[in-house]
Amino acid sequence: VDVCMATVITQVRDGGVSAPGIAPPAKAPATPQEAKQAAEAAQEAAALRQVVADAHAKGIDLKIVVLPTSPGIDTPLRDIAADVGHVYPESTVLTLSPGFAGSVSPTYDRSLLEAGQDLAKTPSVVQNSKNFVSQLETPIFPWTSFTLVVILGVVAAAVGTRFLQVRARKSAAAAAPQDAVAPASQ
Repeated sequence: VDVCMATVITQVRDGGVSAPGIAPPAKAPATPQEAKQAAEAAQEAAALRQVVADAHAKGIDLKIVVLPTSPGIDTPLRDIAADVGHVYPESTVLTLSPGFAGSVSPTYDRSLLEAGQDLAKTPSVVQNSKNFVSQLETPIFPWTSFTLVVILGVVAAAVGTRFLQVRARKSAAAAAPQDAVAPASQ
């Protein structure tokens, strides 16, 4: 991915977002179509800044990087996020392209980030970033606690079963001599 990281870092510093509509175009739009695209990109950048502001209000230090094209695989997106995260070490960084998403965070674990990335694959980068933030706010099922409860339940069942086996064996052993003595006395 052909990205100038110095520009990305500067844009992220100034508003939490690096996207094609952040900087004014190098030249004035030549056609009405180009002017429309530039206006849409600026509107999208403003909406992304709002997502970052909303995330900050929820206690999430979010930075968003939007790429205009997708790389062949998603790994470069995480690399870009890692580079931005290196400069802003307390931030959760989301990098979006038309086909992929990548993220890094010191706050959220990899599985939660991956779940957020899975939700960040709609045609709208604004909606993608909202979906990502929403996933970060969603509590994860406590699998570790659940696993411990299941293991303790299995161990308790095994110990209980063994206890009942020993008790039944002792009862059978205690009853067996009386049955053997009774026919001999008759």
